[in-house]
Amino acid sequence: MMTKQRKIAAPVANVETQAYWDAANAGRLALKKCMSCGEPHFYPRALCPFCFGETEWVESKGEGVVYSFSVMRRAEVPYAVAFVTLDEGPTMMSNIVDCDFDALRIGQRVRAVFQAAENGQKVPMFTPIG
Repeated sequence: MMTKQRKIAAPVANVETQAYWDAANAGRLALKKCMSCGEPHFYPRALCPFCFGETEWVESKGEGVVYSFSVMRRAEVPYAVAFVTLDEGPTMMSNIVDCDFDALRIGQRVRAVFQAAENGQKVPMFTPIG
């Protein structure tokens, strides 16, 4: 029996985020990092949210820990939403996939995986490590 998959809405790229979505399609998680203060951040933007310096793209290793999560069991297809703190520092909101939702824990190690949205665009999500 095939498990029913949740539909992922197609993200909308713009000039500031196109490189992020291109990296996702290639199976890489991209972040922006400030060229002045050195702080990495998420969501991608042209100016650093800490010091307003210019930013550059860097590749994340795509691993982190679950900071917080919630399981949506009353949805047509249950899913888990989480804040994941990446090893590089930024925290991003995403989905946790390919796991037993009852086994999810705060502080659990996760790694990025990429699932296709309705338009085929790959979207970064996370799955537990180990």
